[in-house]
Amino acid sequence: MTFRRECFVLPVLLAASSLASAELHETKSSSSVLHGPVLNGIDVLESEHFSTFKDLAQRRGGHLRVALMTNHSGLDANGRRTTDVLAEDATKEVNGFKLVNLFSPEHGINGVLDESNIGNAVDTKTGLQVISLFGKTLEERHPKPEQFKDLDAVIIDLQDAGVRFYTYETVVGFFLETAAKAKTEVIILDRPNPINGIAVQGPMSTPGRENYINYMSEPIRQGLTMGELGTLFNAENHLNASLTVVRMKGWRRSDWFSDTGLMWTNPSPNLRSLSQAILYPGVGLLERTNLNVGRGTDTPFQWIGAPWIEGVKLAAYLNARNIPGVRFIPVHFKPGGKYPFHEQECQGVEMILTNPSALDSPELGLELASALYKLYPSVYEIDKVDALLLQQDVLALIKAGTDPREVAKKWESDPALGKYRSLRTKYLLY
Repeated sequence: MTFRRECFVLPVLLAASSLASAELHETKSSSSVLHGPVLNGIDVLESEHFSTFKDLAQRRGGHLRVALMTNHSGLDANGRRTTDVLAEDATKEVNGFKLVNLFSPEHGINGVLDESNIGNAVDTKTGLQVISLFGKTLEERHPKPEQFKDLDAVIIDLQDAGVRFYTYETVVGFFLETAAKAKTEVIILDRPNPINGIAVQGPMSTPGRENYINYMSEPIRQGLTMGELGTLFNAENHLNASLTVVRMKGWRRSDWFSDTGLMWTNPSPNLRSLSQAILYPGVGLLERTNLNVGRGTDTPFQWIGAPWIEGVKLAAYLNARNIPGVRFIPVHFKPGGKYPFHEQECQGVEMILTNPSALDSPELGLELASALYKLYPSVYEIDKVDALLLQQDVLALIKAGTDPREVAKKWESDPALGKYRSLRTKYLLY
């Protein structure tokens, strides 16, 4: 596969670079000082010699049979897999502790599969069975009560992306549902929201449209950690599971992942950097449309393109919009793999972050959809945006030609969003 920027866009690049330099300087001068490594839930568990497990084992009559839902992102500060920490250290330190099996979410236990139907596997190091919860049907994506029957607890250690349509949070909801029925304890080892825990952005998804990328009605950026989400799901959906969150130490709500001192691990195959994670809540909205969102390139969610797009024209239109926090450069590329327009010549734009704190990424997604619909109304399949947006009223405004900034003002004044923001404060752990 080949990727290249347009060679005749130097003025655009220089203008963007100049502005980026000024804005990044302003951001740096006003930001807080890096405050040292954050301890994730697994690190806190280790530092406290598994006291959470010891207490639970005592309550369970001196035994603790557990399963672990995790993937490659479940690592401690030393780079050891949570799987190995539990199978080795916890087994030695906690009387009666036994790791029975593993569960894996979308992308599999090693986080490398980009498929819609993933089967069970065996963990090569421990020999433990890995039960996949990303089968072909929604039923196959729910853990079954019989899988929890002989377990005292299920442990969850996953790095989330902080975005409503990222499927890991739905897995947590499903685990809580099944655990409540089976009367099995749930322990979430918490990790940072990589795009900070303050910003709540985007329209609320429509109630009644719950599905695998919409566990319950939320805005696109929910501003919560996985532990906080699990606590909210458990209470607001009246699941009544017995839930413990092993909280992080040292994490502040204002922290982007770059403030944590932690090693970046791609949470999934096509989120390969913090920049991509920041853009994902907006660019990801367009995935189901007739567009390539950078999958099959080295820069997923930083590029968009299609054979029918004129890159220079689209970049000029978007730059003229003066969208805070981002600039656009025309690009040529040929996506590889099995992704949309693979091995076809595409034009589009690369998004350059100039000030992440100024960017409203869901609004960026609507800016992109609006631009494509204005420039290519007979080609761009804008109705498919709703598959992830799940908000027909917002989409109708964009299709009617309403300025995306005005659309964003309307969703900001939505009482449902105000209610969510108020509700969310009940579940903040940090």
